[in-house]
Amino acid sequence: MILNEFSKYLQSRNDDITSGSSTGTGILCDWIKIVINKNPKNHVDKIVHREIMLAENKSGDFLIIGKSDSGRILVKALYNYALSYEHYIMSKWLENKKPHDFNKKRKEP
Repeated sequence: MILNEFSKYLQSRNDDITSGSSTGTGILCDWIKIVINKNPKNHVDKIVHREIMLAENKSGDFLIIGKSDSGRILVKALYNYALSYEHYIMSKWLENKKPHDFNKKRKEP
């Protein structure tokens, strides 16, 4: 149920992963922030509020903590899912690429 909701959000941000503007774990942090900062309206929101804590510093580094044993299991599952999904999207993106696609073009002075 919770992985399903996170999965929908993560899939909506595929372009952020392939463009390099975000990572799977960064998107996980964004999703948790969205869920925590709103009034819990459904079971997913209530569970995330009860089980997960998010800490972030001024430079954008973040720490996701499970408040209980079940919260730690949930955080681990979300984290692993975010990593595996990011790897999947990047492997699909790389599928049709050739080595010359990655050559830097030098600008003439």
